[in-house]
Amino acid sequence: MVMDDSRDMFGDAPPWQDEEEEETPASAAELEAAGQASMFGDPEPAPPTAPPATDAADPGPQAESPALFEAVAEPEAAPELAPAPEPAAPEPKAEAPIAAPKPASANPPAGTSAQPYRVLARKYRPQTFDELIGQEAMVQTLANAIKRDRLAHAFLMTGVRGVGKTSTARLIAKALNCIGPDGQGGPTINPCGRCEPCVAIAEGRHIDVIEMDAASHTGVDDVREIIEAVRYAAVSARYKIYIIDEVHMLSRNAFNALLKTLEEPPAHVKFLFATTEVDKLPVTVLSRCQRFDLRRIPTPMLAEHFANVCGKEGVEAEEEALSMVAAAAEGSVRDGLSILDQAIAHADLDGEGQVRAEKVRDMLGLSDKSVQRKLLSAILDGDGAALLELIARQFSLGIEPIAMMRGLMDLTHRVAVAQVAGEVVDAHAAEEREAIEGWAKALKAGQVHRLWQLMLKGHDEVKSAPDPLVAAQMALLRIMHASDMPDPGALVRKLEEIAARAPAAAPAGEGGPSAGGPAAHATAPAAIAPRWEALVDDVEHMGELSVANTMRMQVRVVELGAGLLRYSQPPGFSEDIAGLMRGALSKATGERWQVEKVDGQGAPTIVEIAETQQAAEGEAVRNAPLVAATMAAFPGAELIQDDRPAAIGGGGRQWRR
Repeated sequence: MVMDDSRDMFGDAPPWQDEEEEETPASAAELEAAGQASMFGDPEPAPPTAPPATDAADPGPQAESPALFEAVAEPEAAPELAPAPEPAAPEPKAEAPIAAPKPASANPPAGTSAQPYRVLARKYRPQTFDELIGQEAMVQTLANAIKRDRLAHAFLMTGVRGVGKTSTARLIAKALNCIGPDGQGGPTINPCGRCEPCVAIAEGRHIDVIEMDAASHTGVDDVREIIEAVRYAAVSARYKIYIIDEVHMLSRNAFNALLKTLEEPPAHVKFLFATTEVDKLPVTVLSRCQRFDLRRIPTPMLAEHFANVCGKEGVEAEEEALSMVAAAAEGSVRDGLSILDQAIAHADLDGEGQVRAEKVRDMLGLSDKSVQRKLLSAILDGDGAALLELIARQFSLGIEPIAMMRGLMDLTHRVAVAQVAGEVVDAHAAEEREAIEGWAKALKAGQVHRLWQLMLKGHDEVKSAPDPLVAAQMALLRIMHASDMPDPGALVRKLEEIAARAPAAAPAGEGGPSAGGPAAHATAPAAIAPRWEALVDDVEHMGELSVANTMRMQVRVVELGAGLLRYSQPPGFSEDIAGLMRGALSKATGERWQVEKVDGQGAPTIVEIAETQQAAEGEAVRNAPLVAATMAAFPGAELIQDDRPAAIGGGGRQWRR
C-alpha cells in the first residue's frame, strides 16, 4: 500500500490511470470547484465522499491480485483530483480575469427583474463615433488626425448640456487605446468594442483611463495627484488618459498648477477636458488645448434619433409627439431622452402603449396648436370675447399664461418665416399648413413684425407680473386693438407725400395797391421776401436777437432798396422802431440805412407768411383721405400742431418735422 501511494505521488501510476486523470480535469465544473477550493477552502460536501474511499481501502491489505488493486486504486485517485490540476493552474488563472465579466454582463438581460432599470439617456449613450449624432465635423477632424498620426496631447470639448461632451471624451479614449479583436491593432476612429481596453473603458473600470469631476475636485491637491501620477507609464493601455469633466470649476491656483504639465506632458499622457462654460477657462489653458465646439442637435435630427430609440424599445410613437419632445429638448440629446422616457411611462400608464401628441402636450404643459391658431385668429379678427374665453379655457386645463404667449410667439415666427421662404416648414397637419399660408399671404411684413414686438413685450410683462393670467389677458387685448392700425412707417410716408403736394399759400397783401404801383405790389412779395428774410437773419447773427424778432413780427416791407427801407406796421403795433432797425441794419451790413415808416399796406410780415403757410398745410393734412379715415376710426382724436410763433427759435416753422 505504501508503494501504491508512492507511485501516485511521483507519477508512476499505470497508463490507464493516467488517461483517467487527464480526462477528469478537463471538466469546467471541476476546475471551477478547484479554484473555489483554493480561494475559500474545501466545500462542505467534500467529507461525505471520503468514507467510500476508506471503505474500499479496507480490504486493500488482504488483496494481492492486480484486479483487486485496480478496484482500490481508482477510489484513491478521485480524492486526489483537487491537487492534481495544480500544475495546470496557471492557464485557467490567465483566462479567469477575462472570462469573469462575461457572465456578469450576460446575466442582466436574462433576468430583467433582478437588474434595475436604466434610463434611456444611459442605455443609449454612444459607444462608437457612428452613434454620435450631429458632430460630423469633429469626428472627421479626429479621424484625419489619427490617420496622419497628428494627435494632440490635450482636447477640450465644449457645448451646451447633453450634446455628447463626456461621451466624446470616452470615445476618444477608446479610439486611442483600442488594440482590436486580435490584440494587434492601433489607434483607430472605429474602435472594435470587443477588446479588453474597449470593454474596460465602456464599463468605467480601466486603470489607465482616469475620470475626475472638477466640480468636486477643485483644489491644488487634486491637481498635484495628477502631476505626480503622469510620470509613471500606463499599466496596460497605450495611453494614460485623464478625463476632467466640468473643468471650468477648477480654482485659479489649480489651473496654474496644471499649466506646465498641460503644456509639456509625457508622450504616454493625454488630457480630455469637458465644459459647458468655456468662457471661464483661462486663456493660458485654452491655448494649450485643441478645442472642439459641439453643436446643438437640430430638431429634425433629434426627432429621427428618438424614433430609432422607440423602435429599439418596441414603443410606438406619433411623429408629432416626437417633434414636440425634440423641440422641448432644445438641442440636447440627454434632455430629449429624459423627456421621451417620461412620455413612454405616461403612455404606458394610460394603457394604450403609444406615445401620442395629445399626451405629450399635456405632460409638457404646452398649449394646443389648434388653440394657438384660434387665439391668433381672434386677435386678428378683433373678437375680444372669444379671445378671453379661449384664454380662460386654456388656463383651466393647466396651461400657464407664459406658455400661451410662447406658443403665439412661435406661431407668429412661423408666419414670418413662411413669408420669406415662400413655404411652410415643420407643419405636420394640413390644417396648420393652410392656416399659416393664409396668414402669410394676408398680412404684411410690417404687421407681422409689429405683432412679434407686441407679443415679446407681453411675454416680459406676463413673466414679471404678480398675476400672470391678468397680464396675459391685458397683453393680448392690447395686441388685438393694435393689430388693425396702419403701419406707422407707411403712415408717416403718406403724410409726408401729402404735405409735399400741398399748395403753398400766396402771401398777398390784405389791402389794395400800395404807393409803389400795381405792378410793383404784385411782384413785391416774391421779390422782397427772400431779401428781407436774409437781412433779418444777418441782424440775428450779429447778436441783435430782440431787434430781429421785432423785425419779423412788426415790419411789413413797402419798399426795399440799397440802404433804403420803407415799412408799415400791422394793426396793434404803434411804437417807433425805425431807430432800432437803422442801427441793427448798419451793424449787420456795414452801410448807412435810411429807414422810414409810411402808410402803405406793404407785404405781410415774416410771421404772417409763416402762419399762412402753416394753416394751408394743416388744412391739406386734414383733408387727406388717410387722415380723414384715421379721424373717423378714432372719434375725438385731435391733430396736434405746434402753435409757437415763428419768431421764436428763428425762421418759419417746418411743420413736417
